[in-house]
Amino acid sequence: MSVHLLLSAGRGPQECAWALAQLLRRLEGDATRQDLETHRDHTVPGDRPGTYRSALVRIEGDDAEAFAASWTGTLCWQAPSPYRTGTGRKNWYVIAQPCQVDIPRTTFTEADVDIVACRTGGPGGQHRNKASTAVRATHRPTGFVVVVDTERQFTLNRRIAIRLLRERIEHGDQVIERAVTTARWRIHDELVRGDPTRIERPEPSDQDPAPQKQTRQRRRSTSPTFTDDSP
Repeated sequence: MSVHLLLSAGRGPQECAWALAQLLRRLEGDATRQDLETHRDHTVPGDRPGTYRSALVRIEGDDAEAFAASWTGTLCWQAPSPYRTGTGRKNWYVIAQPCQVDIPRTTFTEADVDIVACRTGGPGGQHRNKASTAVRATHRPTGFVVVVDTERQFTLNRRIAIRLLRERIEHGDQVIERAVTTARWRIHDELVRGDPTRIERPEPSDQDPAPQKQTRQRRRSTSPTFTDDSP
């Protein structure tokens, strides 16, 4: 089983892109412990080195769906900002949502098309009214139907009907692809700060050690002191 999970920093500050990178590594580590594989299919880098505005992660394994659900929603990385020491804010939010990436394509073959000769009314002369030159073509997998009677020859109408069905199916696939892409982009604007479904914090070993304060001690004078013992 394979699931795609999109992580996005939305329109948050640069710390959110930093938080996304931290959460991404945490997610990958969690997946490894559960015998799942992760692949970064696509990433958008942030302004700072090693940060991401978004990341599309493919999760593979028997429990991939349940694992993705445990990481779905608003995620919070709780740590001080590495860029602004003066700010007191410690909560940086990222959204994670499953998304569809692999769009199934409709395979078109003429063997899936039922062709029926028929008559149509309207102007066109006696030949159209007497002969069944019109074509009714039905694509069985999709149920699309076209009727063509523009030509007086059955073979020409059949050729046109096949072409129209193929174009209609291709157009339908393009509409689905645009809808999937639009839905994926909407995730970036769905980030809600606060009430996270998951809060992660740095491990003690992940935190940068506090800078050592250098203390300068004054050296006392060690020169001998002479006293005058003369009477």
